[in-house]
Amino acid sequence: IYTVPLGRVWMWRRNRASRAMRLLRDFITRHMKAEEVIIGNDVNEEIYRQGMQKPPRRIRVKAEKDSEGKVTVSLAKRGVETNE
Repeated sequence: IYTVPLGRVWMWRRNRASRAMRLLRDFITRHMKAEEVIIGNDVNEEIYRQGMQKPPRRIRVKAEKDSEGKVTVSLAKRGVETNE
Protein backbone atom coordinates (compact mmCIF):
# COMPACT_ATOMS: atom_id res chain seq x y z
CA ILE A 1 0.00 0.00 0.00
CA TYR A 2 1.47 3.34 -1.10
CA THR A 3 0.43 6.94 -0.58
CA VAL A 4 1.43 8.62 -3.82
CA PRO A 5 2.02 12.40 -3.66
CA LEU A 6 0.50 14.06 -6.73
CA GLY A 7 1.10 17.67 -5.69
CA ARG A 8 3.76 18.13 -8.36
CA VAL A 9 1.12 18.13 -11.12
CA TRP A 10 -0.38 21.35 -9.75
CA MET A 11 2.53 23.34 -11.26
CA TRP A 12 0.75 23.19 -14.62
CA ARG A 13 -2.66 24.64 -15.38
CA ARG A 14 -3.88 22.22 -18.02
CA ASN A 15 -4.25 18.45 -18.17
CA ARG A 16 -3.39 17.93 -14.51
CA ALA A 17 -5.24 14.63 -14.26
CA SER A 18 -3.37 13.21 -17.27
CA ARG A 19 -0.07 14.22 -15.68
CA ALA A 20 -1.22 12.69 -12.38
CA MET A 21 -1.83 9.36 -14.13
CA ARG A 22 1.64 9.52 -15.69
CA LEU A 23 3.19 10.41 -12.33
CA LEU A 24 1.36 7.51 -10.65
CA ARG A 25 2.59 5.07 -13.31
CA ASP A 26 6.19 6.32 -12.95
CA PHE A 27 6.00 6.13 -9.13
CA ILE A 28 4.78 2.52 -9.17
CA THR A 29 7.33 1.52 -11.81
CA ARG A 30 10.17 3.01 -9.75
CA HIS A 31 9.10 1.63 -6.37
CA MET A 32 7.94 -1.84 -7.45
CA LYS A 33 10.58 -2.34 -10.18
CA ALA A 34 7.79 -3.27 -12.55
CA GLU A 35 7.95 -4.10 -16.23
CA GLU A 36 4.30 -3.25 -16.84
CA VAL A 37 1.80 -1.28 -14.73
CA ILE A 38 -1.95 -1.85 -15.02
CA ILE A 39 -4.01 0.90 -13.37
CA GLY A 40 -7.53 -0.10 -12.31
CA ASN A 41 -10.70 1.76 -13.21
CA ASP A 42 -11.32 2.72 -9.58
CA VAL A 43 -8.01 4.61 -9.44
CA ASN A 44 -8.78 6.32 -12.75
CA GLU A 45 -12.23 7.39 -11.55
CA GLU A 46 -10.79 8.73 -8.27
CA ILE A 47 -8.22 10.88 -10.06
CA TYR A 48 -10.75 12.25 -12.56
CA ARG A 49 -13.58 12.58 -9.97
CA GLN A 50 -13.30 16.38 -9.64
CA GLY A 51 -12.45 16.92 -13.28
CA MET A 52 -9.38 17.25 -15.43
CA GLN A 53 -8.06 20.37 -13.68
CA LYS A 54 -8.43 19.33 -10.02
CA PRO A 55 -6.92 15.91 -9.28
CA PRO A 56 -6.30 14.97 -5.63
CA ARG A 57 -3.06 16.07 -3.96
CA ARG A 58 -2.33 12.50 -2.90
CA ILE A 59 -3.88 9.11 -3.46
CA ARG A 60 -3.61 5.87 -1.50
CA VAL A 61 -3.26 2.80 -3.69
CA LYS A 62 -2.63 -0.91 -3.32
CA ALA A 63 -0.10 -2.40 -5.75
CA GLU A 64 0.20 -6.14 -6.33
CA LYS A 65 2.97 -7.72 -8.39
CA ASP A 66 2.58 -11.08 -10.09
CA SER A 67 5.28 -13.56 -11.08
CA GLU A 68 5.64 -12.10 -14.60
CA GLY A 69 6.55 -8.63 -13.33
CA LYS A 70 3.15 -7.01 -14.01
CA VAL A 71 1.85 -4.70 -11.29
CA THR A 72 -1.88 -4.17 -10.82
CA VAL A 73 -2.82 -0.94 -9.04
CA SER A 74 -6.16 -0.57 -7.25
CA LEU A 75 -7.60 1.93 -4.82
CA ALA A 76 -6.83 1.12 -1.16
CA LYS A 77 -9.80 0.76 1.14
CA ARG A 78 -10.27 3.59 3.61
CA GLY A 79 -9.93 2.81 7.28
CA VAL A 80 -8.35 -0.59 6.67
CA GLU A 81 -4.79 -1.06 7.91
CA THR A 82 -2.88 -4.09 6.69
CA ASN A 83 0.58 -5.32 7.54
CA GLU A 84 1.29 -7.03 4.24
